[in-house]
Amino acid sequence: MSDTDDLVEIEQLLARYAVAMTRGEVHRVLAVFTPDGTYSAFGDTYPLDAFPALVSAAPKGLFLVGTPVIELDGDTAVGTQPLCFVEHSAHEMRIGYYDDTYVRTPKGWRLRTRAMTFIRRSGAHDSGRPHAFEHTRR
Repeated sequence: MSDTDDLVEIEQLLARYAVAMTRGEVHRVLAVFTPDGTYSAFGDTYPLDAFPALVSAAPKGLFLVGTPVIELDGDTAVGTQPLCFVEHSAHEMRIGYYDDTYVRTPKGWRLRTRAMTFIRRSGAHDSGRPHAFEHTRR
């Protein structure tokens, strides 16, 4: 597989994430991660089994993502993808970016980690308010 093929596959993986989040299809979101994958935001890192509750508590709307910058390294990669989220009822926006790690699996490229950084009106970049979502650690 060429680098171009790998990049296109990862970009399609990320597009599936954004479309599934927009449609509220959590099972499709989970499918883009490795089984040990994690999502980080709100000052914490969440395992995949906490992701449905996290999505349920989040506002609903359009996940509009930009083309990611991806650095390939054999069967692993890292990348950053810009995000503009538009809430469905008031059309309020949240902007930021995801920092990701990827791994090639027998089923193709998958996200291993995804970390959200919000860009605030003040210009600050942060992972969100720790109290915005609570979960029970196992």
